Amino acid sequence: MERPWPEAERWLLVAVLGMQMLMGVVGNVLVLLVKVMGRSQFCCRYWLPFFSLTMSDLGCSLLIIPGSLLAMLTGGQKSPWCEVVSLLKFAFITSSIGSIAILCVQQLIGVASTRSPLSVVMAAGCLASWVTGVVFGSVPVVYTWIRYDPAEMLCAVFWENSYSDMLVYILCAFSICIFLPFLLIILCSLLIAIGCHSSCNRNGEADLSSVRPLLVASYMLCYTPFVASELILLGRMDLSLAPDWLRTLSSVMSYLDCSLNPLIYCSHQNFREAGLALLWTRRKPLTEPVLTSITRYDM
Repeated sequence: MERPWPEAERWLLVAVLGMQMLMGVVGNVLVLLVKVMGRSQFCCRYWLPFFSLTMSDLGCSLLIIPGSLLAMLTGGQKSPWCEVVSLLKFAFITSSIGSIAILCVQQLIGVASTRSPLSVVMAAGCLASWVTGVVFGSVPVVYTWIRYDPAEMLCAVFWENSYSDMLVYILCAFSICIFLPFLLIILCSLLIAIGCHSSCNRNGEADLSSVRPLLVASYMLCYTPFVASELILLGRMDLSLAPDWLRTLSSVMSYLDCSLNPLIYCSHQNFREAGLALLWTRRKPLTEPVLTSITRYDM
């Protein structure tokens, strides 16, 4: 299972991970600043799922990607960081898809993140996506199914003895944490596409939720290798893993999603303008000059 990376491939992956980490940290920090300090400059009725998604992306960029980067440089991960990384990665995966699902539901029924009784239900849904991720991520840690996978560049779940344990765990985890939010996303997206949703514009201004189709497409594209590798594992009775290249691709693509989302937010014109104003526009002076007197000079 342990195989040394060729020197050229190792440094290429180090460069890619470093770029993804930089883009993810800087991009998501700027997104949070714009959402907090520039909220009045763009319309965002559904700020809660956007906030949850950004925190998930930032957490992955701060903790998971640097973990893989260090593992490539040092040759592995050790306990207890190994178990922590495995748990957090699954929590970030489920919180991301859960946040996107809540965004789709809110946009469909037109429930804002504040001043609505249903907003409490939406907040509970976002919280549930985090909690279920932590719970299911903790199971392999408790049963010591975790060890370092050089192909994934982080610690992952390994099944060495029981196919039935693997089958039950993957089916339960995917059904609750992945498949249910995925169904909500597809159903709500179809209903929104055919016009079965409430209008949410403020004075004709486009809401930030207009970037939802790009967020959905990005998540589906970036996590397809991860799902494919798990399905391959599920179909192999001998518990052999998916090909190394697919497991490496699944990690790189999942990290890419964290750095793409800030760019997707910037495709919204008002959000982009709010960000540019925050970065480049000087603050106006506290007091404007006031004309107090006129002096006349005879020439």
